[in-house]
Amino acid sequence: MFIQEKTKIKVLGFLFLATIIVWVFVFAEVDDDILEIDFFDVGQGDGIFIEFNGKYMLIDGGPSNAILDKLGTETPFYKRKLDVVLLTHPEYDHITGLIEVIKRYDIGAIITTGVVRDTNQYEEFLNVIKDIPLYIAQYGGEIDFNGVEFNILYPFESLAGQKVSNTNNSSIVGRLVYNNFKVLFTGDIEKSVERKLLDLDLQTDVLKVAHHGSKTSSTEEFLKAVDSVLNVISAGKDNKYGHPHQEVLERMTVDVFVTGKSGDLEILSDGMFFKRN
Repeated sequence: MFIQEKTKIKVLGFLFLATIIVWVFVFAEVDDDILEIDFFDVGQGDGIFIEFNGKYMLIDGGPSNAILDKLGTETPFYKRKLDVVLLTHPEYDHITGLIEVIKRYDIGAIITTGVVRDTNQYEEFLNVIKDIPLYIAQYGGEIDFNGVEFNILYPFESLAGQKVSNTNNSSIVGRLVYNNFKVLFTGDIEKSVERKLLDLDLQTDVLKVAHHGSKTSSTEEFLKAVDSVLNVISAGKDNKYGHPHQEVLERMTVDVFVTGKSGDLEILSDGMFFKRN
C-alpha cells in the first residue's frame, strides 16, 4: 500500500486528516477475475459493497445498523475485514450505519472528504476512526485493485476541516473501471455539481443515481453525458421525501432499479460484460 507523504491537520481536537493530491492503494493479486458490486437495500440511504481479488470496499453505511446483516451475507465469518471504507459525505443516511461497521470490522483505511459536521453521528464517527489510517479524497485520487481502478472525480480540491453549507454537494464522486466495464458513484451531488462534472469523461455502464433519485439531481445533460445502460437508485420504500421523484424517472430512458422497491442488487462483471442478480 502506497500513500504520498501526508500533511496532518487537527479537526475537533484529535482527528488527523491526510491532505494529498494522488493516493494509490495496491493490493496483492489472487485468482479471481470477477468483480462483484452489491447495492444494498438499507432503507433511505446508501450502502454499496465492492469485492474483487479477495479485497473488500464499502461505500457508505445507510441510516441504521441494517448494513451489518447485509455485510454478513457477503463476508465470511472468519474474515471480518474491510480493506477500504469510503464515506461520500457525513449525512446521517450515509454515516450512521458505518459507525457499528467500524466497531465490528478490522478496517484497513478510511476515505472521506474531511468535511466537518456538528452532529452526534459525526462526533461518534470521529471517535471510532481515530486509530485507523484516514485519507482525504479529491480529484486525481485512485484506488487500484490489481486491474480494477476506483478514480476520484470530485471534489476538485481538498475540503479537509471545512464546514460547508450543503454537504450533499461535497459528496465524493468516483468511477470504478474494470477493463471496458464502468460504474459511476455520485453520492448525493445536486445539479450544480453535475454541471461542473460535464467537462470530464463520465461515460459509464451503471450509474448510481445521485441523491436517491431526488429532483435536485439527474439533469438531462448529466444523464446524457453518463450514457449508462442501467441506473440504480438507493431509496427507502415509501420514504417521506417521495424519492425517487417521478420527474427524474421520466428523464431516464434506460433500465432503472430502485432498492426500496426491488431489494438488493448484485452486479457481476468480467470486465467486458456484466449481469445483474
